[in-house]
Amino acid sequence: MATDSSAAPFQKIQIQREDTTFDAYVVGKENAPGIVVLQEWWGVDYEIKNHAIHISQLGGGYRALIPDLYRGKVALDVAEAQHLMEGLDWQGAVKDIQASVKWLKSNGSPRVGVTGYCMGGALSIASGVLVPEVDAVVAFYGTPSSELADPSKAKAPIQAHFGEHDSFVGFSDVTAAKSLEEKLKSSGVPFEVHIYPGCSHAFMNTSPEALKRKKGMGLTDENQEAVDLAWSRFSAWMGRFLGSA
Repeated sequence: MATDSSAAPFQKIQIQREDTTFDAYVVGKENAPGIVVLQEWWGVDYEIKNHAIHISQLGGGYRALIPDLYRGKVALDVAEAQHLMEGLDWQGAVKDIQASVKWLKSNGSPRVGVTGYCMGGALSIASGVLVPEVDAVVAFYGTPSSELADPSKAKAPIQAHFGEHDSFVGFSDVTAAKSLEEKLKSSGVPFEVHIYPGCSHAFMNTSPEALKRKKGMGLTDENQEAVDLAWSRFSAWMGRFLGSA
């Protein structure tokens, strides 16, 4: 897996939606199935780029696209990240996601999925409810507020991953995971909810920089086995619903 995202072959593009334009970063095979990759509360940083590169190389290959939901801002500490997330126009972010999915579909991707982490996990589930063009969702440790989206009305197949020791109450803790599972049961769409023993929030972030940042937040668990299992489930789910290149 590539760790130096600055040297990665990202193509920076502009995507139009209604009366606004936003930047996005694309990596991977043209004409492959597409996956929109949604940032954590930090913004479009090194780790979300690491994830996008990894995703582009899974299976037969995907075209991964990261929309810049914060319009260029990147948080350097928790207080700033919280401030940026609280200032986010969530409905606007869903429109960014829809425009990103449509861009991929009009640029050679026959099917398109959405994935995201933390804040992006919540938004990926919301997109499975609110964006009809989405063909599959994989969400990591985040659930949407009831004001944003009701998962019992999901239209796309949803797979979700949570850490057993996640302490973000009502957002990504085990109670939130179980609540999501109940709602998805009544949606009628295919779904899976996985809880990883011994893992806390953001357990998929494994680069040296990300581990250092997590330790600063008191998150000291490292579980490569859980990470590998989650990626294999991700790959199987997207492969099942998006097909391969």
